[in-house]
Amino acid sequence: MEMNELKAKIEAVLFVTAQAMQPTQIAELLEVEAEKVEEALLELVFDYSSRDGALEIDDEDGYIIQVKAEYLDIVEKLCPVDLRQSVLKTLTVIALKEPIKQSALMELRPSASDHIKELLEKELISRSRAKDSRSFILHTTKKFAEYFKLKGDAKTLAKYLDMNKDIINS
Repeated sequence: MEMNELKAKIEAVLFVTAQAMQPTQIAELLEVEAEKVEEALLELVFDYSSRDGALEIDDEDGYIIQVKAEYLDIVEKLCPVDLRQSVLKTLTVIALKEPIKQSALMELRPSASDHIKELLEKELISRSRAKDSRSFILHTTKKFAEYFKLKGDAKTLAKYLDMNKDIINS
């Protein structure tokens, strides 16, 4: 396989992947020797770094194409949220059980503390003090409804999620 063709195929792989890939993974996928993939990756990294575009190839924990930091504000206007699976599961629990006390959520999802912080920063949830305790009450927000293109209320979402709970729990 010619180097330009290999670079194009690797570029396609990196473009569609949601997580960084190791050269050996790419080599296996493309059925090419790992050394050739590594050589093509180095050329691709150089190609991307030498142009004045908005994309770069990050090679910190594997390889992935990403938007350069200085252009993230534009991307967030179009795609405002990128949630890891674990954070999405926490958000699902909040949506299903809202209003839910933060302490109750922590019992259901012990790892939720960091997730709550992230969801608050992304304005997908809000929290207020419970009147009779030190705990917070968590709710989904209008931005949550807009992001997931929901019409109606959280009860409608809860019915939908309950019908699809096998998918969510996988």
